[in-house]
Amino acid sequence: MKKNNLVILILLISAISFAQDQFILNDTVNLDEILVRATRVDKKAPFTQNNITKAEIEQRNLGQDIPSLLNFLPNVVTTSDAGAGIGYSGIRVRGSDATRVNVSINGIPLNDSESHGVFWVNMPDFSSSTQSIQLQRGVGSSTNGAGAFGASLSLSTNGIQEDASAEISLSAGSYNTFKANTQFSTGTIKGFSDFNAEFSGRVSKIESDGYIDRASSNLKSVYLSASIFNENTLIKAIAFGGHEITYQAWYGIDSETLETDRTYNPAGKIYNDNGEFVDFYDNQVDDYKQDHYQLHINHSFDNDWVANLAFHYTYGRGFYEQYKNDRDFADYGYTPIIVDEELINTTDLVQRKWLENDFYGTTFSAIKNFDRLKLVIGGAYNKYDGDHFGKVIWAKYGSSMINDKFYDNNGIKKDFNIYAKAEFELNDNWNAFVDMQYRNVDYKVNGIDEGPYEISFKDKNNFFNPKFGFSYFLDKSNFYLSYARANKEPKRADYLANNDVKPETLDDIEFGWKYKTDKFLVNSNIYYMHYQDQLVLTGSMDDVGNPIADNIGKSYRLGLEVESAINIISKLQWQPNLALSINKNIDKYSEFDGELQDFGNTNLSYSPAVVASSNIVYQPFKELVYPYKNISISFLSKFVGDQYMSNIEHENSKLDSYFVNDLSIKFEMKSKLFKSIVITQMVNNIFNTKYVSNGYFYTYDDTWSAPGETTTITGTGYYPQAKINFLLGVALKF
Repeated sequence: MKKNNLVILILLISAISFAQDQFILNDTVNLDEILVRATRVDKKAPFTQNNITKAEIEQRNLGQDIPSLLNFLPNVVTTSDAGAGIGYSGIRVRGSDATRVNVSINGIPLNDSESHGVFWVNMPDFSSSTQSIQLQRGVGSSTNGAGAFGASLSLSTNGIQEDASAEISLSAGSYNTFKANTQFSTGTIKGFSDFNAEFSGRVSKIESDGYIDRASSNLKSVYLSASIFNENTLIKAIAFGGHEITYQAWYGIDSETLETDRTYNPAGKIYNDNGEFVDFYDNQVDDYKQDHYQLHINHSFDNDWVANLAFHYTYGRGFYEQYKNDRDFADYGYTPIIVDEELINTTDLVQRKWLENDFYGTTFSAIKNFDRLKLVIGGAYNKYDGDHFGKVIWAKYGSSMINDKFYDNNGIKKDFNIYAKAEFELNDNWNAFVDMQYRNVDYKVNGIDEGPYEISFKDKNNFFNPKFGFSYFLDKSNFYLSYARANKEPKRADYLANNDVKPETLDDIEFGWKYKTDKFLVNSNIYYMHYQDQLVLTGSMDDVGNPIADNIGKSYRLGLEVESAINIISKLQWQPNLALSINKNIDKYSEFDGELQDFGNTNLSYSPAVVASSNIVYQPFKELVYPYKNISISFLSKFVGDQYMSNIEHENSKLDSYFVNDLSIKFEMKSKLFKSIVITQMVNNIFNTKYVSNGYFYTYDDTWSAPGETTTITGTGYYPQAKINFLLGVALKF
């Protein structure tokens, strides 16, 4: 399956054949969330959650990746390699990195099967095609794909529109950032028989030089959707994809460079034969394409069952290119050569490391509402087939190695899960929730890896993940208590780094209180997350910026999260949130200075004890005069406390706290030519704060400085974020 899925393309064309050019003027078709019902929870469920609407997404959607749009949710920390939110971006929830956040689109897993990461850069401007987002912090309810060890993030793509529409959006700003997109919907179209249809699409292009030197991004994406439906049946075919070319910015800088030249990027450095720096390599880029195809079939039966069956296929391929100085022939499997009677065993070269993979499968669910019972049965079967290989495309010496593969291996992963959920309405005040999931994972890797050396391993895991809880409703309050278990297999990098790596287990207990009146809302919860064999980031990274993790025995997270919305006056609302947490390794032991040392109960890496956000929204005019429809001014603030990049609380691994403020102004007005014109101005980091949101910490043993002794040497890398910067956007809606 190395080629695009022609079956789904044919289905798209077939769906178009149902349509005729006659518009229906009946009520809006409410099918927006039908594809994600089984994997999401409603507001009555005993889980900690945030729901983001399309209007909230549009408030800040000027080209930055989805993690940046979620930055102000409770206990969320985001970061950007390029420094300004475009390019490679990351998200952490409750201290858990992106590889531990389960992400799905319309119920279909998005996390990479081997690295477990989500690379938003492969789907630029996907937020423009997103209808809603649900973030469940903690384990949450059962979903498809890898276990949620920090959160699960469910995205729903644009729903069916009643009326035809079109939109052109342009935005520009600091660091030569530019975004252009156009999107359309045919609206609901009358077909033959009792079926109707709707078609929509989007094309986007984003460019940015990035805050970090040469951290440029050239991003393109497309989204297409075709739906045919009637009162009982929906068939929806979706195709979306992207092509990203980004100059590598994942190397970070040391503490001295952070003080003297914080935008410095060491990627692509070229040295001459005397070891003197001469230039940077122009094409030190990451170049990747990813195509996604989804087919959803949803039907409501006469007996009140609603069933959903989906098929999906993702084709990813691409490489990152690197200039390498003075590389040993042996590292590429070649023998030295003789040039002008001189033995040559090293050379400067340019290499490309490739990924080519197929991910395909099916998801399914069935839902029925009884008198006081909602029952959901669902699951998925998915298969991943990924090739990893490297080629030398240029060499100063040793031309015979060009275009030969110096490593070549394959990973195959099969993932099956099935779950059953039941929500009982015990009486007018009490609800009970039960959720049981079984998951089977079969993973194997074979071939030649870099070195070169042979790799071969396989692992099979069977996981049982129970969840249950209660909700109690009293007047304007809602109390809930839940328990959830998650199990998670190691990543590819974890297996390669440690033959004895083990799966990890999480037990999550959540207790929450929600209170709502016309002028005040508060959601609060206390959580306790206990880990066994947790795979925790060591702070070190591999040569492409992927974090390295290791089992650490027992650890826990204990926290309080509070979020609120307060109508101070009719025109002014304050939306604050606060997360306080204790995140600890229990009896942490680690090799340091040549011996195993007991570091005690240390802080978990990348887990700040305090994360707080605030959004003050002011709408100055209650009733606007033509042509103005709406004006909104938002002042957003984010505080992230101190955190360590290691699990041994080494002082050199400490990231300082930071406090950043943004200003957003948005107003919409009517026009004789357009349905509306929306102008959005964003000023990020308005007080020009110098801060670092991410980094890495590494160690190595020095055994030569003092013979007979071992001293551990430490080092750090930092990813500085942009100082004051702005974005200005204009959307013309037809």
